[in-house]
Amino acid sequence: MSDPYETTEQHLDRLLRRALNSFDLPDGTVERLGTALAHSSTLHSSHHSAELHRETYRHTYLLADGSALSLWELVHGGGRDAPTAREHELYDEEADAHVAAARVTGVFTDAPAFAEDLPTVDLDALNALTAAHPGPQPRTYAPDNSADHARRVLRRAENPDRPGGATARLLRSAFAHHITQIFGRQFRVGDHDAGFTLYEHAFLLFDGSETSLWEVEHTATEDGRHMCEVYTDEQTARDAMEHRARIC
Repeated sequence: MSDPYETTEQHLDRLLRRALNSFDLPDGTVERLGTALAHSSTLHSSHHSAELHRETYRHTYLLADGSALSLWELVHGGGRDAPTAREHELYDEEADAHVAAARVTGVFTDAPAFAEDLPTVDLDALNALTAAHPGPQPRTYAPDNSADHARRVLRRAENPDRPGGATARLLRSAFAHHITQIFGRQFRVGDHDAGFTLYEHAFLLFDGSETSLWEVEHTATEDGRHMCEVYTDEQTARDAMEHRARIC
C-alpha cells in the first residue's frame, strides 16, 4: 500500500488521482493538504470474500501549522473468485467512509453481530436496545467544514419525512460539529441479515446554540441495499428503526 521512498506530496497526488470521487472533497480540505509535511497510512478495516474485496485505510497528514488531517480511503472490487481492477474512493470524514463501506459490502460487517442464531428478529430485544440511552459523553466540537458536513448528511437522506429547508438554512451557520455512534447492531430480519446504526451529528452554531441531526443507516430494505434516513430528534429516529425492523 505504501512506498517507503514516496514523498508526502507524491503520496497525496497518487491518492487524489486514483480516487473516483476526489472532486467531492471540500476545497478547504484540499487546500490544507497542500501544506502537508509528513504522512502515515494504516489499515482501518477490511472484508474479504469470494465475491468482494474491500479495505478501508486511514491516511493521516501532518500539516505546516502543526495540526493533523485524515483522509479515509475505501478500496473495493471483485473477490478472490472474481478478481477485477480495484476502485478507490476518498472521504474526509470517518462516518462518510463507513456509509460507503456499508454500501459496497451490503451489510454492516464492522458492527458487532447480534442474535445471529434467531430465525426472525427479536423485537423485544430491539426495543430494549433502542430504548436504552447511553450515559452522557463529553462533546469536543471540531471546527472542520461543519456546514458542508450538514449539507452532505441531509443530501443522503432518503426518508420522505427528512428535514426540510428550514433545517438546511439553520445549519448553514454551523461552524463546528461532533459525531457520536449511539447504536449499532445486526439482526436477522425475515430471511436476511439487516444492519442498524444510529448516529448523532451535533452542531454548534454561530449564535452559540446547539442542534443535532439523527442519522439511521440500515439495510432493512427489500433488496438488502444500504439506506440512510435522517431525523431532527432521537425518538423519531429510534421509532424509525423499530418500524423498519417490523416491516422488512
